[in-house]
Amino acid sequence: MDHAADAHRTDLMTITRFVLNEQSKYPESRGDFTILLNHIVLGCKFVCSSVNKGEEQKKLDVLSNEVFIKALVSSGRTCILVSEEDEDAIIVEPSKRGRYCVVFDPLDGSSNIDCGVSIGTIFGIYMVKDDHEPTLADVLQPGKQMVAAGYCMYGSSCTLVLSTGKGVNGFTLDPSLGEFILTHPDIRIPKKGKIYSINEGNAKNWDGPTAKYVENCKFPKDGSPSKSLRYIGSMVADVHRTLLYGGTFMYPADKKSPSGKLRVLYEVFPMSFLMENAGGQAFTGKQRALDLVPTKIHDRSPIFLGSYDDIEEIKALYAAEGKKE
Repeated sequence: MDHAADAHRTDLMTITRFVLNEQSKYPESRGDFTILLNHIVLGCKFVCSSVNKGEEQKKLDVLSNEVFIKALVSSGRTCILVSEEDEDAIIVEPSKRGRYCVVFDPLDGSSNIDCGVSIGTIFGIYMVKDDHEPTLADVLQPGKQMVAAGYCMYGSSCTLVLSTGKGVNGFTLDPSLGEFILTHPDIRIPKKGKIYSINEGNAKNWDGPTAKYVENCKFPKDGSPSKSLRYIGSMVADVHRTLLYGGTFMYPADKKSPSGKLRVLYEVFPMSFLMENAGGQAFTGKQRALDLVPTKIHDRSPIFLGSYDDIEEIKALYAAEGKKE
């Protein structure tokens, strides 16, 4: 037996250790956030194991939603939950209330389950400032007010990507330990990428700037190589690749979906929060995505996110279009 190797395996940066280290930097911290995050991590582990067992989509959708609601309520640290699966927000009963609001999509991309494509859980966390009866106003806040966001991707491995507002870190589940280990410290998205990601099947409905940007990706005017198209159709998987390799992920507004298709609170905001914290940008076609103020919990928005320079190019195309009008 290699004792040295085994000893090294115990000196690992687990997600719990990582969050505790972060917490120690804030003397006023009460550990509430660490407890909440531990419950989210537990939910992710449970869903990961259910996905790997090959449960059918319908069952998994319901199961993952129930798992996260139970995990979040039992943490005793939440006051409002918004899930993609539930029409109304869940107000936590007073005896189990805490000061955090969690918005989440328990199983994003679940229509891809049966064909083995990566799917995931997306979450964002807001903090309620004072002790008052929780209301929808506590969650209908711009994304820049989030204190943390992340996603857990269930694919060839189970990967949890998290930002608490200072950088982005990736953790991979080690099944032999049952622990998430820090494998991608301080993720920085490349300033410019070679990939674009969009559903080209919607091309006939696109607006001018989107069509122009995609045209430039395929037929660059400056003699640079064409970009590669990669589109999985599972937001977590597409954003994960964009974060690591650079480029753009786009779900624009079009004639069919004038407000875009992705939901603001639990898809657009968390992913935009991660992108900005990794040095990228997120834009709606009109403004910085994190400045959006949602009016309903299931609002939708167009989104362009990815490498800083690539999003600058998209912003310039929209600005030029605006001047024409």
